Amino acid sequence: MSTESIIGTIIGLIGIIPVIIQIVKWVKKPKLSELIKKLVDNSLSTEAHRKILKKMNLMLLRSGKHISSEYINNFVLNKRGKEAVFTDLCRQNDWEPTKELCEMFMNGDYPSIRKKYWDMKNAQQKNEGTTAVVAKIVEAVQARPKGKEVVYLSELLKKQFPESFNRLTSILNKHNIEFRLLKGTKDVWCRDYMPIQTESGKLVQFRYEPSYLKGNKEWEDSRSDVREVCRLNGFEPTFSNINLDGGNVLLCSGCAIVSDRIFTENPEYTDKEQLVKEISDLLEAEVIVIPAQKGDMTGHADGMVRFVDHDTILGNNRTEEYKYWTNGIEKVLRDYNLNYIDVPFFYNYKDSKHPDHAIGVYVNYLEVGNLIVLPVFEVEGNKDAEAIAAFKQIFPDKILETINYNDVALEGGVLNCTTWIYRKDS
Repeated sequence: MSTESIIGTIIGLIGIIPVIIQIVKWVKKPKLSELIKKLVDNSLSTEAHRKILKKMNLMLLRSGKHISSEYINNFVLNKRGKEAVFTDLCRQNDWEPTKELCEMFMNGDYPSIRKKYWDMKNAQQKNEGTTAVVAKIVEAVQARPKGKEVVYLSELLKKQFPESFNRLTSILNKHNIEFRLLKGTKDVWCRDYMPIQTESGKLVQFRYEPSYLKGNKEWEDSRSDVREVCRLNGFEPTFSNINLDGGNVLLCSGCAIVSDRIFTENPEYTDKEQLVKEISDLLEAEVIVIPAQKGDMTGHADGMVRFVDHDTILGNNRTEEYKYWTNGIEKVLRDYNLNYIDVPFFYNYKDSKHPDHAIGVYVNYLEVGNLIVLPVFEVEGNKDAEAIAAFKQIFPDKILETINYNDVALEGGVLNCTTWIYRKDS
């Protein structure tokens, strides 16, 4: 090869070096899903978070989307998770969280985020004056998640508590709500050992080994085999080794509330954030952890609070609650910008044979479709009339039925505990 040819080849190679460098930079360039993980890192400063948003914005410009400078300059994490931040990004920058966009940011489709986005968008449009066209969109959104709801009860409820069973099923029949009986159960608390159905329809079966059933042979023998129950009743869930009762999970529009009992029930998770993240991924929802009641045997969330909508929860009257719990829940409300409606409850009912009863816990009601079945206790010192008035005000568009469920409540749970709702394709 001549000297001129060698020199020409070298010059040519030198010329493509910048191109190679650019290709390498592009290959190493972080994905949006990696950047959003950094964006919700609480160890980073607000300034670092805003720099990450600027990087994300440069990547998005190629797709025709952008993050407004106002959003970037005013961004504060406030302990939010990925789902909450992504939903906020979509809402504030007017992006529909399509399947493609969810996969770019979240490495998978999140129907629950899409629903929450439309719920928020339609609420905003309603406040500004909803047009007839938007009303149709609202109607469609409110129909999600689609499917007919079926109430499942343990066969043992009919056998062990026939009067309460008959009262409840009479109400369900009156309102044309389908119910079925679960085979193979060992106690009536089916909410706890049945799978959690996410808003996309997926069933997640957590490990059911609650600590409160250990150390007492009768209680241990009453623990249902979740795999066997699912098999006998025709359900094929995704199984998780995380120890979590269904009564400690409340779901609504991309949010899930659990109590901090999850940490003591899963001691193998030394990293609490990792446990919360795994639960969040399984439930397809942002997980909000609230303090458990110290004196409550189960520590379940459904004995303390319930969702009204994705921005509002109702719960036991804070003025009559323990100070440590009130302080804890107030912090949660601030961190997640939630509203709280106080409802009556009472702890003063005494029964020496049933020290762990649930008499006085109104928040453990059954909600299915447009119906709320509210427990009334009809005992001395009850707040039944006050509770009925409160629930009528909170849920003016729902049908309210009341029921004396005391023979079940004496054993430690009420309506939500003894029912499991499955949403089947319509």
